[in-house]
Amino acid sequence: MSEQRFGEWVAIRPHEDGRVAELVLDRPKAMNAVSTELGRSIAEATAALSADRTVRAVVLTSTHERAFCVGADLKERNSFTDADLSRQRPHARAAYTGVLELPVPAIAAVHGFALGGGFELALSCDIIVADETAVVGLPEVSVGVIPGGGGTQLLPRRVGAARAAELIFSARRVAAAEARELGLVDQLVPAGQDRDEALALAARIAANSPVGLRAAKRALRLGHGLDLRAGLEVEDAAWRTVAFSGDRAEGVAAFNEKRTPDWPGE
Repeated sequence: MSEQRFGEWVAIRPHEDGRVAELVLDRPKAMNAVSTELGRSIAEATAALSADRTVRAVVLTSTHERAFCVGADLKERNSFTDADLSRQRPHARAAYTGVLELPVPAIAAVHGFALGGGFELALSCDIIVADETAVVGLPEVSVGVIPGGGGTQLLPRRVGAARAAELIFSARRVAAAEARELGLVDQLVPAGQDRDEALALAARIAANSPVGLRAAKRALRLGHGLDLRAGLEVEDAAWRTVAFSGDRAEGVAAFNEKRTPDWPGE
């Protein structure tokens, strides 16, 4: 698989013989501000990734040296009528939902500014690797709106309701060290190493059963927030999808034969 472009500003780059896909935000002149076109391209790229059964992990990265993504394109929105904003909304939602609903593990590699919708793209991933230059936050109320890319729902699931309320209501920006302390990001690495560390983590993940990875993510996502009994039912349903799979048979055989599994992926 070679690099694929989706519009002018989004690319998919293959790694690890195609098992890891890098989803690249490449609108450097606007610090990856999410315009209508960029949102549409993210949605198209994530749809392609979701349909590709060879991909076992995704890493969301940025080509801009000082920003992961600064959120909504407010310059574009400044010219919008109310009707324009309403027409844009489905495209914006599709972008964030596309990342959130990737069926394989997704890792955000964050450096510099990840604000508003930019931080929501990262929150839509399963794991956030940030470098020491990262600054994150959901400042939407400071410009008269609210987080609309999942922030009001994803942030409290990470840090709890009260902490999320403080961060959203105050609109404050949080530097890397505090972000790691509060659980806003999961790993903190030296400046400039977020992409390399995220790709290395994705490669370790991608060495595992593709059937198992998809089922584990499904169980984690669907079970979150349910009571324990209901969550265990979700887990059991996911377990049944892997228990009788070729990957399960290969995994057990490889373990007993002391060799690396050759996953059939089914």
